[in-house]
Amino acid sequence: MDDIKGVDMEALKQKIRTIPDFPKKGIMFRDITTLLKDSDGFQLVIRSLADRYRHKNIDLVVGVESRGFILGGALAFALGKGFVPVRKPGKLPGEKISYEYDLEYGRDKVEIHTDAIHQGSNVLMIDDLIATGGTMLAAITLVEKLGGRVEECAFIVDLPDLGGRKRLEQKGYSAFTLCEFEGD
Repeated sequence: MDDIKGVDMEALKQKIRTIPDFPKKGIMFRDITTLLKDSDGFQLVIRSLADRYRHKNIDLVVGVESRGFILGGALAFALGKGFVPVRKPGKLPGEKISYEYDLEYGRDKVEIHTDAIHQGSNVLMIDDLIATGGTMLAAITLVEKLGGRVEECAFIVDLPDLGGRKRLEQKGYSAFTLCEFEGD
């Protein structure tokens, strides 16, 4: 977790609802919809991220389905940059590429339009939460196949016990989070 000057991360965490045993028994689901409906909380997230990235060399913001769309769209607007969605199969109408990856309980796939990223584009990746890192690494694979360069991966929440941030960093990607929930 990284500190942002003047931001009370504990207050931010209090705006995120925890739902026990969802989507299956033993999982503590971190639901950011309560943060998003709180105008002060949502503005705090977008302002904090915009302050971090405003002077970085970023051409596009790439959001991962689905909460990454909400954050990525708002952040791209705040930065005056374009937004690109990485979607689940069957949702994009144009020519696309896909990448299939392993989950702890099976396989999944993500897609991106082939004209979404231009060779040499500097990209900020965003999603609501980093758990195991599998979905973000799959999205990064698509961006890089199209010639994009990942500047950083941003998240509201880190679940450090699941190792996703470490996994990203071991592969050479920088990850930034606003708060974390350890072991609870």
